[in-house]
Amino acid sequence: MEQHRTRPPNDGPRRGRPPQPPLPPQARRRRGGERGPGGERRPAPGPGRGGRQAGAVRQARGARPGPRLPNPRLTGLGSGLFCAAAMFLLGCLDQLLFGGSPTVYGVLFLPVCVLTALWVRGGDLLTAPVVVPIAFAVGLPALGEGGGGLLGQTMGLVTGLATQAGWLYGGTLAAGVIVLVRRVRWVRQRRRRS
Repeated sequence: MEQHRTRPPNDGPRRGRPPQPPLPPQARRRRGGERGPGGERRPAPGPGRGGRQAGAVRQARGARPGPRLPNPRLTGLGSGLFCAAAMFLLGCLDQLLFGGSPTVYGVLFLPVCVLTALWVRGGDLLTAPVVVPIAFAVGLPALGEGGGGLLGQTMGLVTGLATQAGWLYGGTLAAGVIVLVRRVRWVRQRRRRS
């Protein structure tokens, strides 16, 4: 037995509401610009154009913009993974090229600490001084200190941490200072906004 629809489809106008006229093209603006009559995208007027004009003025004055450095923003976990992976790879590279020199490993540890403190995002700033010493310990077994077996590796790790404490403290201190400066600037910016 067939039943016929008794309700009108939903795409029609609803009862009790007058039909609304279509919006003019000026009102159909989107975030990335507006669409013209042929569907092409036009840039929306706004603060983005002022930045381009200021760049053009700087270029006209003879000041060339320099190359931009990468500026990623890592989460707390991401900064820990970055730091640990970088130190493990640098430890392996040190073992291959310099025979596992602890001094070279310590020198390479400092820029990793600085980059970790610079690249962690504002909300996770306090994780950088915590993950840096852990990453130092992650890369030490790659230097090949200690004998075979679990006990030998553990003794090599403890010895490496004891003898390279200066590099460990120096890198952690550098990360802590950078994080402290960034935190103070972040708090000041938030106070200015509010």
